[in-house]
Amino acid sequence: MITLGIIPARYHSSRFIGKPLVDIQGKPMIQHVFENASKATKLDQLIIATDDQRIKSVCQEFGAQVIMTSTEHNSGTERCNEVLKKMTNVGVVVNIQGDEPLIDPKQIDQLIELIEQDHCQIATLIKPIKDHSLLNNPNRVKVVVDNNKKALYFSRAAIPHNIKAKDLTKDNLTPNYKHLGMYAYKAEVLQKLCNLAATPLEQAERLEQLRWIESGYTIHTAITNIETPAIDTPEDLENLNKLLNEQ
Repeated sequence: MITLGIIPARYHSSRFIGKPLVDIQGKPMIQHVFENASKATKLDQLIIATDDQRIKSVCQEFGAQVIMTSTEHNSGTERCNEVLKKMTNVGVVVNIQGDEPLIDPKQIDQLIELIEQDHCQIATLIKPIKDHSLLNNPNRVKVVVDNNKKALYFSRAAIPHNIKAKDLTKDNLTPNYKHLGMYAYKAEVLQKLCNLAATPLEQAERLEQLRWIESGYTIHTAITNIETPAIDTPEDLENLNKLLNEQ
């Protein structure tokens, strides 16, 4: 059984049209993602899944394997599942964010090590929150976990609700973690996730992983101290280019 990495790449992003093709130091962003993800030692195969011929053509130029997928998907999870249906002998699927050009391959390997454990259905990465400004930023998803690092709940709000910036350094409080958006799934679990109906908590928070938890699936987490910049807006791209030009 192979471990398959999939990079979903949608052209019509709501906040940044054509985002996968933007230039970063002479290469399209999707090429940076692909080349960095290719360095992960535990991936057997890496595929870009797109809904747009322009992205497909560019990816083929730099030698990536590309599969065309539907324009109707609501998430990268659904796009990954369409690719899975076209493959055979896949045991694990890793959903790699297509908007993180500096993605660290060690994080992909860390995630695969977690999902390879027999008890693990879904795996993701979390990072300790050190910056108090993230606590009440709805664009930064927070997560609380149990003693075995299984996710209890994800929220756009601070959890626990009364956490304060000054409390981040107190050892007696529940650690606060930011959720990083890369997932790994057992292949048979991914197929089932995409057949689930929407759930109330998911709709309230606009977080698909809550649908999985509400439906009885477990999400195991691994802690990382690495976080690479994501490109969600043109401003994010401008900031990244400034950072890279200063190095």
